[in-house]
Amino acid sequence: MTWFPAPKRTLRAFASAVAVVIGLWVTPTLAGDPFRQENPHTIDDQTEAAFESIFKEGNYKQAEEYLNQAEKDKVDEPLVYGMLASLAYIEKDWETLKKYASKTRETAEQLITTDPLRGNLYTAAGHFLEGSYNFKKEGPVRALSKLQKVLQYIDKAKEIDPNDPELNLLTGYMDLMLAVNVPFADPANAVEKLEAYGNPKYVAYRGIAVGYRDLKEYDKAMNFVERALELAPNNPDLDYLKAQILRNQGKEKESLEFFKKALEKRAQLPERYVAQITYEQCRTENSLANGNRDCRTESGL
Repeated sequence: MTWFPAPKRTLRAFASAVAVVIGLWVTPTLAGDPFRQENPHTIDDQTEAAFESIFKEGNYKQAEEYLNQAEKDKVDEPLVYGMLASLAYIEKDWETLKKYASKTRETAEQLITTDPLRGNLYTAAGHFLEGSYNFKKEGPVRALSKLQKVLQYIDKAKEIDPNDPELNLLTGYMDLMLAVNVPFADPANAVEKLEAYGNPKYVAYRGIAVGYRDLKEYDKAMNFVERALELAPNNPDLDYLKAQILRNQGKEKESLEFFKKALEKRAQLPERYVAQITYEQCRTENSLANGNRDCRTESGL
């Protein structure tokens, strides 16, 4: 991540990367440290429980309770504030996003002295989140300066351990979204990084599936979403992604099963997610029936 395409293209890709990386932050599989089987770093129980709720079970409501409690307990973990920022992003609550983006960066800066790899990584993430606010509210110039900060701190983390799983999971997503959105960029390196080094695997596989979906390589996207579902079968986000891929493959009837399966867990999903899934399901049903339902009104979008 040391190259700079034309500013406007960089910023469009940056915005796309924000949307994906924020929504697919991390997924714990091991107690204490969800990323590393060797030389684990310390992550508190509240944060781990929140991750488990969102990224294994797709239960955003329960995760928010864990994160709010962690904030009340004044947990010194930048990932807590990064996740709260991500929930604000989903709801398009820009001022709350700004607040928690800054807390992510500030907490991470304090972590640099005791855990320089994670400290630098999440200082980059804090700038990344702040840049998403700047892009939405203040335009491209401020966002571009934040992107430069992101790259600066990621490079510092890479100097410590370029093969670290947590580092490669986050930067792999960012690299892949930039590659998908910037002309002439090659996504192969980002895919290789996520598959080889990103951990937990079903988060890495999900990122690869999203990348291939956006590249319109739907067979490859399906391969990786299936691999993710094998490891996280109860996550409605993965059902939704599979429904999208099936629809794009021209298998509209088959896709309805997975739209429905995702919506069976609507009570645990953010309202905006439920509205978007409902809208896409309605459009698919319209297509199959040559119908004229007002899907936007039905979904509440």
